[in-house]
Amino acid sequence: MAGYPMLDPLATVRRPGDPECDVYLTGTVFLDIIFTGLDSAPVRGTESWARGMGSSPGGVANMATALARLGLRTSLAAAFGDDHYGDYCRDALDRGEGIDLSLSRTIPGWHSPVTVSMAYEGERTMVSHGHEAPPPEEPAPSCPPPARAAVASLVPGRGQEWVAEAARHGSRVFADVGWDDSGRWDPADLAELEHCEAFLPNAEEAMRYTRTDCPRAAARALADLVPLAVVTLGSEGAYAVDGRTGETAEVPAISVEALDPTGAGDVFVAGFVTGTLAGWPLADRLAFAGLTAALSVQEFGGSLSAPGWVEIAAWWQHARAYDDQPARALRHYAFLDRLLPGAARPWPLRRAVPTIGFRQA
Repeated sequence: MAGYPMLDPLATVRRPGDPECDVYLTGTVFLDIIFTGLDSAPVRGTESWARGMGSSPGGVANMATALARLGLRTSLAAAFGDDHYGDYCRDALDRGEGIDLSLSRTIPGWHSPVTVSMAYEGERTMVSHGHEAPPPEEPAPSCPPPARAAVASLVPGRGQEWVAEAARHGSRVFADVGWDDSGRWDPADLAELEHCEAFLPNAEEAMRYTRTDCPRAAARALADLVPLAVVTLGSEGAYAVDGRTGETAEVPAISVEALDPTGAGDVFVAGFVTGTLAGWPLADRLAFAGLTAALSVQEFGGSLSAPGWVEIAAWWQHARAYDDQPARALRHYAFLDRLLPGAARPWPLRRAVPTIGFRQA
């Protein structure tokens, strides 16, 4: 899709000499296979049939796709297997979404990691398989590249040298964190936040790391560690604290019928990064991030469920015409009026489908 006209959210802040890359990220790309329409969790010793199924690139591809669909020039450094799954994921990200994969590599004989996700009762259960990619024979040149921003997923107990390097080169680093399977929730594992501009955990993660029993109190505590702390509150929306100015913002969630929550957190981060780089007010950034995440759960999969500007514009047009959203939530989106005119991209976007590799007639 590279080269197609699209709303550029950073058009007003771009200057000669700026980095070609808006956002850099790195991580593992999975092939996601998603089963939906399950009435309950699978029961041991039985066979369950799902009413829906989709396949799409997953893992770090969720965030990369969400960023690219919002018009950010996105660079992804990842390993791809030289199997059909790897070919499919690379093609979907490169030709399908216009993501720069020049810093990625294909590894002969290494098979692509796979995740099977089962969505039911508004939740999901995942089973994954894969092997760590062998290290490159030599470091990729210009990695991390000059970029306006970088997105890092912090890993408890494992530092990532590139995060500090990206910050030294002037990138604004946004971080989230995964679940701590060790159960330690050691605040020392957040040491890399000293290189970050924003930290975006969910409420449970934030409370466990800060030893608090309130997500808003957790956000205030995290603002002592990072300039901007954003805590997602699930169906309640999101809350943010700017530790530099003391500003706080809270935006309620919009009401949608969820099909598959896979990747919604990644889409939220992508929306928040977009608004931050564009210089929007804090409340607008929260609202936009929550909207993009909410729209994503109405489609299969983590990456190909991410909305583009056409979907955002369609939602706003519908929301203003019909009384099916709480007025308290809707007033947070008035900024879309000045943003959306002129948005264009071929539609519909690619979505997750039940299989891959149909032969062309």
